Amino acid sequence: MHEMVKGANVGLSALSEDVDAVIVSLGWASPTGEGDADVSVLLLDGNGKVRSDADFYFYNNPVAPDGSVQLLGKAPVGEGSEDRIGFDLTAIPADVERIVVAASRHEGARFGELDDLRVTMADGSGEDLLRFAIDDAGSVSAFIFGELYRRADEWKFRAVGQGYDAGLAGLATDFGVDIDDAADDASDEASGDAVDRDAGDEVSGDGKTDGKTATSGAGSVPAAVEAAPEATLPAVPAPRTAADDVVPDKTPARPRTAKKKVTLPKAAKKSLAENESWKQARLFPVSALKSDRDRETRATSVLLSVMAQVPEFGRRLTAGFGAPAGRMETFTEVPLPHGDTPRRPDGVIRVERAGKLWTALVETKTNGNALRSDQVQAYMDIAARRGYEAVITLSNDVALEGRPLVDVKIDGRRKHKVALRHLSWAEVTHHAQLLIGHEGVGNTAHAWLLKELLHYLQHENSGCHGFQNMGSAWVPVRRGIDDETLCQGDPRALEVVESWERLIRQVSLGLGGGLGQKVLPVQRARRGTDPADRRARMADQLCAEGKLEAELRIEGTPGVLAVGADLRTGRLRTSIEVPAPEQGYPLTWAKRLVRRLAEAPADLHVETLVEEETGGPRGTLEKLRPEPADLLPRNGAKITGFRLTLIKGMGSGRGNAESGFIRSVDDAVQRFYGTVVVHLEHPAPRRAPAADGLVTG
Repeated sequence: MHEMVKGANVGLSALSEDVDAVIVSLGWASPTGEGDADVSVLLLDGNGKVRSDADFYFYNNPVAPDGSVQLLGKAPVGEGSEDRIGFDLTAIPADVERIVVAASRHEGARFGELDDLRVTMADGSGEDLLRFAIDDAGSVSAFIFGELYRRADEWKFRAVGQGYDAGLAGLATDFGVDIDDAADDASDEASGDAVDRDAGDEVSGDGKTDGKTATSGAGSVPAAVEAAPEATLPAVPAPRTAADDVVPDKTPARPRTAKKKVTLPKAAKKSLAENESWKQARLFPVSALKSDRDRETRATSVLLSVMAQVPEFGRRLTAGFGAPAGRMETFTEVPLPHGDTPRRPDGVIRVERAGKLWTALVETKTNGNALRSDQVQAYMDIAARRGYEAVITLSNDVALEGRPLVDVKIDGRRKHKVALRHLSWAEVTHHAQLLIGHEGVGNTAHAWLLKELLHYLQHENSGCHGFQNMGSAWVPVRRGIDDETLCQGDPRALEVVESWERLIRQVSLGLGGGLGQKVLPVQRARRGTDPADRRARMADQLCAEGKLEAELRIEGTPGVLAVGADLRTGRLRTSIEVPAPEQGYPLTWAKRLVRRLAEAPADLHVETLVEEETGGPRGTLEKLRPEPADLLPRNGAKITGFRLTLIKGMGSGRGNAESGFIRSVDDAVQRFYGTVVVHLEHPAPRRAPAADGLVTG
């Protein structure tokens, strides 16, 4: 991998032959597990400005209509997260000369509070190409990581590493995006006074400094880089001064930058059936599915056909695998030669773009059946010989970081590299829920197709239910904990920990799809960055204490949702810590909290968190409702927050039955969010810097 320093640049063709489509990943770690940022992309013309507001991609406008840019969302990595962006460089309009890749924080947060700030790039086969690490981001709320730019019909990457104290709105405005007044005010209030231009360097159009420095968290551009041929790039705009923020007397009319998207109505129409025994005709029936082979064949055909017919859905599932934006066709049961015995992969996906074909083989499993290494190995060999780009495995299982589901051997002597990627049925369901319930698709027919697909995936007979078995080690581990014979280092405990991590990832997908918000597992820095070491420590904790623990970060909530399973007592615990307000009186805080929880379960436990003490007053909501003052410490200790906890019995079975452990964990998280978290005072929502992002109807 090519390591870069600030100001350096490199041609992509020198790093790989497969750079028509690339994946850029912005990553960071948080010491608290709660720090996060949002990525944004700006397409710039020869003048260093966006051609229109439509060239600004962020959390409210994540996908380009032509597929050239797609924000692919976050994935947990180590103790932090990674935000990925897919670029189809063959689809970038000819009058776009630069692509700026940035990120922003909100509500006064700064990039200097994050660790391991970095940007990486991978080619179409998933091979890592370059890495740019930033170790001194500084006290800025927006940050430009790098940029892609054209030189002599070749795409290059430049490591920028420049910070913006004016936040996302200030950065976007400096690149020509029309920001509404309310967004500007909100940004300025969150980030404080505008930065004085004299406090930083102002970079001139030839890439050299004019005696000042732009606000930058990674230092100034090295002198050696200034003299490089690429120094003629238009400069990154310097932060605005207070004088630049003068609002005109009359704001011009905003142009529409996106077509209206179609989502399903929140309330279903009343059925015309005479009674509940009448069943609607379904586009994808499940009644005839009798065997695992039937389920695999039907599920593959149903999914691939919808991917081909609903461009937003097909693009969403394949962009992360390096597929370009283009005309997609899908096939099933395709015979391919392989020695003396032809192979028939479950499916084939082909995408055409500018006369070039991108091809992926698909191997599907349903009903909890495991992927077979020999099958996947054969498809990897076929793909390499035929010049295909990827092999996609699809099963109920959830892949873990650093833990492949199947072991395959890659022949390093082959020039053509094939990417091996995995999708779980839970991920497919998650993306369908986001599109039809929150983000929207192009027309009502596409929305209806996705609805039918979602009905099929969630039907009990489809076999596409996601992770649904805690594994063969579950029962002996539980027995070993009960009779205190489970010893540290027992490999069965590690199996249970891995199953627990898969379950938590699936619970996150289900909750996030229903809410239309980002829900990610949290990995604390104290647990280490190596996934294998972290799981080994969790396995030792399971042996010693009989507990499994996890945390979920839900966008828009005031804290982290903690989930714990105590296998000794057979109880599940879900909780969240709410920080104390910065102003007001403790009694007012207690009354307001109890008032907000008026519809929460009476058996909700509320505990006051006090400074420098292990615990403060506590009680059930039923007892606290008439006397909120019981939450106040008698010794007058300083209150730092409140912990809200629900406790319920857990299922014992290893499967996904009504009485199983998996179902009980999912139900506990959904119940806690729906009855407790939704009633809390959420952080102020972020105002969209551009008012004309994607619209749902």
